[in-house]
Amino acid sequence: MRGKLANRAHEAQSPRQKGGKMSDEDYVYDEESGEWLPASELAAKQAAANSVEVRDAVGNILQDGDQVTLIKDLTVKGAGQTLKQGTLIKSIRLTGDAQEIDCKFEGIKGLVLRAEFVRKR
Repeated sequence: MRGKLANRAHEAQSPRQKGGKMSDEDYVYDEESGEWLPASELAAKQAAANSVEVRDAVGNILQDGDQVTLIKDLTVKGAGQTLKQGTLIKSIRLTGDAQEIDCKFEGIKGLVLRAEFVRKR
């Protein structure tokens, strides 16, 4: 009797069984939730947690490759130039920081703008 109970308890906790069928996918223990999850599901969950949501001045979500316009005049330190309001910046890149975007502009290398000064076009 004891062996049957142990086997049933083991079967109930087995993460590889779903709907009575064996799954070929590897399972990983998620310490945060305390559950066994498929490795692909856990990787997607961690990627979503690590992604940074960057928003422009009016609240639009920015993505790599977007075009933005400046909402105010900005003086660029080290370049001796002023970028005027309404200037179009093409093909931005997100830096991983929620407030900074990396972009290219004629004559200025390594231009980093704060997201609060741009609006998605």
